[in-house]
Amino acid sequence: MVLPIYLYGQKVLRKRAQEVSKVSPELTKLAEDMLETMYKSAGIGLAAPQVGHSIRLIVVDVTGEDEEKHPYVMFNPAVTVKKGECVAEEGCLSVPGVWADVERPETITVESLDKHGKKQVLRNIEGLLARCIQHEIDHLEGVLFVDKISATDRTLNEGKLKKLSKESKSVPA
Repeated sequence: MVLPIYLYGQKVLRKRAQEVSKVSPELTKLAEDMLETMYKSAGIGLAAPQVGHSIRLIVVDVTGEDEEKHPYVMFNPAVTVKKGECVAEEGCLSVPGVWADVERPETITVESLDKHGKKQVLRNIEGLLARCIQHEIDHLEGVLFVDKISATDRTLNEGKLKKLSKESKSVPA
């Protein structure tokens, strides 16, 4: 089922999400719905707060349109190792129409629970996958990529952000 995506300005996007104590069938279904929503929206990552659930769950798949899908489902994800720095342009399904450079660690190790509730560790992740995972984990902390952009990019996008915030206030959360 495709879920509605919450937009910049909605309160759930600014809350620290709650830990998941147990991966239940309902949460597994939510993860599947999130993947369907992400694919339908042409995204590469989605965090539960973006669909109105303040829990620590992200889904990520950076494969291209014509490639075989390789989704990651991560409950309670945490970056345990960070190396290097790199800057690249980011966007967000919750902040449509805004793109800006963000500096992030280049290589990470992330621990989480998979969709079966088993611990998984992904080591030495780099490139787009590392960036996407970090972006989605930020959502779980109530942080949006626009919080990490330069003052110049913030000024350039100020009008779009104000408009999004105003529009989202008129949508029931």
